[in-house]
Amino acid sequence: MKTVAAEEKDKTEKMNGEEPQEEAKEQETPAGEAEQSPDGEKETSKAEKKEKKRKDKKQDAMKEKVEELEDRVKRQMAEFDNFRKRIEKEKTAMFETGARSVIEKILPVVDNFERGLASVSEEEKDGALAQGMQMIYKQLMTELENLDVKPIPAVGEEFNPEFHNAVMQTQSDEFESGVVAQELQKGYTYRDSVVRHSMVAVVE
Repeated sequence: MKTVAAEEKDKTEKMNGEEPQEEAKEQETPAGEAEQSPDGEKETSKAEKKEKKRKDKKQDAMKEKVEELEDRVKRQMAEFDNFRKRIEKEKTAMFETGARSVIEKILPVVDNFERGLASVSEEEKDGALAQGMQMIYKQLMTELENLDVKPIPAVGEEFNPEFHNAVMQTQSDEFESGVVAQELQKGYTYRDSVVRHSMVAVVE
């Protein structure tokens, strides 16, 4: 039962438009336990999926960048290899051109040696001067042969415009028509390439 003072208090609160206050029991949540609604679980799952998608996208971008860099490196390596081969080829061509130029300048010296030796008489062939010229000529021809410089066969060979330069025609009982009967100037090849054509006389 309420006391007279409590009843008076209730009447006063009703007159003022207020509801009587009652004590509420507080429900305490055990420490360490968190309440989580189904909506919260969905939000967490969406966040995880979003994070995974972001990571996958980042990995794909990195993979694409790596592939691009690898392709660029391969292209640069191929370009460098082509450049190296081109330089080697140009170097070889320059060496060949230089060697041919030197050989062309030496050949007139060889011609003069041969003319000088041909003009030596039988009595003078055993002389010191003739023997010295012969030794120098042999040494010169040996070095040219080491450089792969070879004389072009001419007399008795069928005329070949790739190796022979016909400057005159002649008659011959020894050779058939179209055969080289006389060599007027010796021709030479360098590594199977003609440095100087043989000047020849061909049988009519």
